[in-house]
Amino acid sequence: MKKLLILFSVAFLCFVSCKNETKEPMETETTVVTDTTATEQAEMIEKPMDSLAMQKAWEAYMTPGEPHKRMAADEGKWNDELTFWMGPDAPPEKATATEDIKMIMGGRYQVSTTTGEMMGMTFEGRSTLAYDNATNEYISTWIDNMGTGLAVMRGKYDEASKSTIFTGSMVDPMTGKEKQMKQVYTIVDDNTRKMEMFEISQGGKEIKNMEILMKRA
Repeated sequence: MKKLLILFSVAFLCFVSCKNETKEPMETETTVVTDTTATEQAEMIEKPMDSLAMQKAWEAYMTPGEPHKRMAADEGKWNDELTFWMGPDAPPEKATATEDIKMIMGGRYQVSTTTGEMMGMTFEGRSTLAYDNATNEYISTWIDNMGTGLAVMRGKYDEASKSTIFTGSMVDPMTGKEKQMKQVYTIVDDNTRKMEMFEISQGGKEIKNMEILMKRA
């Protein structure tokens, strides 16, 4: 009986001791729950996309669509008539160039090479044009041998006017400051295109500085 009483006393002390030891974690229960919730959220964020959904998303991203067909309609050789203005009050100047446009990488991108004479110098320019299925916009880049910079512009197509309106920026070599630009590319007919370039002043005024009339060769 004495042994049983001792055993019961030991068991009771153990029970009290265990209860006291578990009391502190209970007081920090909110912290534990918060940490667990944060961990669960992190796991949800890091959870990879379903493989089938990933495949469908990537297929949609890489598949050429109607905008790419519109770009492909420009393929071929073109004769360009350029009119440009060196300043708001300056008289227009004229130049001519030829342009070779082709689609690359399975009809996903358009590449254009322009050659001609401008201000008594041989001129060469190259552009790339993409339609990003993910952002639903056109992206255009331009380089030429009269500078060392790269112009990047983005735009949307307007079905009503059959024009793509691009906006972007480039650094003015005379001031070293960035200036805003706007470009309007219009499908006049199957064999004619028109490109207009504007400089946008700090006050938002658009100043036309170049126009190119393209005729299919």
